[in-house]
Amino acid sequence: MVQKAKILLVDDRPENLLALEAILSALDQTLVRASSGEEALKALLTDDFAVILLDVQMPGMDGFETAAHIKRRERTRDIPIIFLTAINHGPHHTFRGYAAGAVDYISKPFDPWVLRAKVSVFVELYMKNCQLREQAALLRLQLEGGGKSPAGDTKEPVALLAELSARLAAVEEQAEALSKQLDDDSADAAAVATAAHLERKLTGLRRALDALEPGADTDAPSVPSQN
Repeated sequence: MVQKAKILLVDDRPENLLALEAILSALDQTLVRASSGEEALKALLTDDFAVILLDVQMPGMDGFETAAHIKRRERTRDIPIIFLTAINHGPHHTFRGYAAGAVDYISKPFDPWVLRAKVSVFVELYMKNCQLREQAALLRLQLEGGGKSPAGDTKEPVALLAELSARLAAVEEQAEALSKQLDDDSADAAAVATAAHLERKLTGLRRALDALEPGADTDAPSVPSQN
């Protein structure tokens, strides 16, 4: 069963949170509310999120300050942030948003379809990264366990490598399809860069797996870390 991704919605106005939930409900993911920057930071201490939708104008800790805290934390620094603002102060204001670490900056009122499409891209990238981490963890576990499957059955090395290669191929195929979709849709540069990073991780894992094949170069690099 595929676990749903979590999307953090940060806005001090309940009506805005309700509107965001109505727009994003079609994605069938887990939507988490936060009514302040402090509440958002607390949620980020315990849960992993695919993307954060962050209102800029909030009393107390505003969106820029909240984003700065998020980017300073090692656990959360790579989570994509989409800024939402009702006020357009010009290029300087927009630049401040990107400088704070946002991958996108959207002015209200925004097109619901566009917002949903942007969020869906980051959700899909998050899911692919989760799959990649699971495959890497499984590979390490089975190699350290002397070729045992999760059920405890011992497999021949060739059969084990074939199974792992097939699992990795499935993730590679999905990542390739996503990259083509991003190219076709002229997606944001941030989304394209994230997809490219995912493909590099997959390439490293494939090389490590190929190095384990019978007759392969024994000096080939070990399984890369997927942190």
